[in-house]
Amino acid sequence: MEAFSEMKTPAFVFDLDDIRSNINYLVRVDSSSTEADRQTRNYYKADDSKLVWISTSGIDERADSLLAWLHLVGEIGFTEYSFGVADIEDDLQRMRNLDFGEGRQSLTHVAARLEYRLTKACLRYTYGQRYGYTNPYHILNSLDADKKDTLGNALSYRRLFDVKMDLPSKHYANTILNKVRKDSLAEYLRKIQLTDKMYLKLKSMLPQANTNEQHRRIMVNMERCRWRRHQPIADHGKRIIVNIPAYHLYAYSPDTTIDMRVVCGTLRTKTPQLSSNIEWMEVNPQWIIPMSIVESDITRHVGDSAYFARHRYGIYERATNKLMNIRAVTRQMLLSGKYRVAQQGGAGNSLGRIIFRFKNNFSVFLHDTSNPGAFSRESRAVSHGCVRVSKPFDLARFVLDTPDDWLLDRIRISMGLPPMTERGQEYIDSHDEGDRNLIGYVPVKPRVPIYIIYQTLWPDADGVLQTWPDVYGYDEVVWKHLKPYMM
Repeated sequence: MEAFSEMKTPAFVFDLDDIRSNINYLVRVDSSSTEADRQTRNYYKADDSKLVWISTSGIDERADSLLAWLHLVGEIGFTEYSFGVADIEDDLQRMRNLDFGEGRQSLTHVAARLEYRLTKACLRYTYGQRYGYTNPYHILNSLDADKKDTLGNALSYRRLFDVKMDLPSKHYANTILNKVRKDSLAEYLRKIQLTDKMYLKLKSMLPQANTNEQHRRIMVNMERCRWRRHQPIADHGKRIIVNIPAYHLYAYSPDTTIDMRVVCGTLRTKTPQLSSNIEWMEVNPQWIIPMSIVESDITRHVGDSAYFARHRYGIYERATNKLMNIRAVTRQMLLSGKYRVAQQGGAGNSLGRIIFRFKNNFSVFLHDTSNPGAFSRESRAVSHGCVRVSKPFDLARFVLDTPDDWLLDRIRISMGLPPMTERGQEYIDSHDEGDRNLIGYVPVKPRVPIYIIYQTLWPDADGVLQTWPDVYGYDEVVWKHLKPYMM
């Protein structure tokens, strides 16, 4: 090699120290704020970071593999500019044509820019396509303050999104950059493309969006499809979907579709998004009144036995389940957490005559109601967070696996509905109205998946895609965090 040393052109020699110095400058001046951008800066800040794209032979086809996908971001509503495509291609051409001058166009400057911009674009794209360009845990669970200090600053927030989903590990950026080094990036980029039917349907609608509002609505609902659920919304088998903006419940099985109106939480007590499985039903359930309602309403009536009798409320000591004398309970006792207030089951109970229970972190369930008038409203955001259903018996029959006629009649009779069998009618004829609670706990086997979702573009019971109002304002929140990819 010494024999060829005189042929070496200084302008074409890589100086790693100079390249690193220029990358450090790019890190310092980069103020972009996405998670991928932060990981890009963190990688190059590390003392042991190595160049990913640039080698002693220049730059190879790995950059072209990435650019091929970046040229397609317009199909999903983003701009190539937000991934720095034009700047990358300009410097890539300089590198391959050995078109270097002095100053900002010198080899070390071009190499540094290519190295940094390719990594940033690569991480932006892979993070977004694999996990979503936004993180719903961050953006939705920091909206509604649960507790505030004396100055009005939020101390904690209500959890509004609790769907288990894939999230990038702290090592994800290094995993991607290792794929670049091993030349397996192209295969990975193909692997992370979404094949979800709803996503592809929305993507096909983007070119036909005639207004900014239509475009924005399609984009935010596409983003929701990118959030990879651990329990994906099934498109076969028995399942229940509650779409909050539609105020509707859809129950699907291979041979049945049920569509019913529902009531959801108010703006102050929003119904959370979650996925679970219905495990059992309770007929004529007791309503354990949430502490938030006890604090805001019940404590005002402490000592008023007529109020408690009228609403059929009882106060119980939690440790012993002892029913307390209403007149002996003080406001301080109720607020201590050592007592619970419960409403007796039966007609007039706030939960109605039946409740459908599933595991979740909010004590939120599907249930009947003693106030069916709310179902006639156009806007049905009036609950404390639970979902009230307008056809509770139909839903009970749906979740049961091949129930016999007597089981269904026992549920009907216990709910105060007329029986459908002779045996049921005979029971009605021989029992007083107050003695017709035939059944309480009803297991649901196999369990039925339930998804409480928030989609402002979602099909109705007939499979026709409908537009629903952004009742909680989540579209605007997601849109705000997508904007960096559209500039």
